[in-house]
Amino acid sequence: MRGLTWRDVWRQIIRNPLSITGLVIIVTLVLVAILAPYIAPHDPFATDPINKLAPPSSAHLMGTDGLGRDILSRVLYGTRISLWIAVLILLTAGVVGTAVGILAGYVGGFGDNLLMRITDIFMAFPRLILAMAIAAALGPSLTNVVIAISFSAWTVFARLARSRAIAVREEDYVEAARAVGASGFRIIVRHILPMAISPVIIQGTISMGGIILTAAGLGFLGFGAQPPTPEWGVMVSEGRNFMPHGWWVSTFPGLAIMVTVLGFNLLGDGIRDILDPRMR
Repeated sequence: MRGLTWRDVWRQIIRNPLSITGLVIIVTLVLVAILAPYIAPHDPFATDPINKLAPPSSAHLMGTDGLGRDILSRVLYGTRISLWIAVLILLTAGVVGTAVGILAGYVGGFGDNLLMRITDIFMAFPRLILAMAIAAALGPSLTNVVIAISFSAWTVFARLARSRAIAVREEDYVEAARAVGASGFRIIVRHILPMAISPVIIQGTISMGGIILTAAGLGFLGFGAQPPTPEWGVMVSEGRNFMPHGWWVSTFPGLAIMVTVLGFNLLGDGIRDILDPRMR
């Protein structure tokens, strides 16, 4: 992020209508996730068979599902689960991918070829298919969803970090540090890692939407969270049995997924335009 401070980044974000829209959506989602126990009108797990499949009304703003559970309350609680899963996956994949990429780019030679060929093997599989295979092998649970998607998401961070490491390792100040006896670990931490952070942050923000979609897809297919967990993918899957006369059961969790992905995509595109000198 050479030439820009974080204050400059913030000022440019709030001047971009798309970026500020994405930021407002994400901040709202975070607040909803934090305040879900206080703003949810009903217990998301409480069933009411008498009022099952009730359409949206003043009593249930988004209606009820096949067991009489309030959909609004379940969507609000689902925000916590989806965002928490996405953050854990992003941290895991980002740390692993960045470490592998920087190590490959700095070492070069056989080590670089070996690590990049391993990366290519993972990239050869479609992300959702690879995540499904790993989740199926580990068993359906939220923890295994994090592991499965992280296995399929780290490669893009590795590629980005490697490209930055290759560019930076030839800089004069890196050669000077090496000449005065700085260790490889110190060079990586003090000189290469800071230069690789910007593209990783950009990619991480953009990837959040895809991560949430993948997690919801695994839940929809039965490889992720299991009922009665109020996870958006599970809720959409449960609503399939009630289409079209109970359209609201799947529609509102699906809209929540759409809005969340849109928010992260808008903010990610805005940050990319700000931090990328070519876009500026």
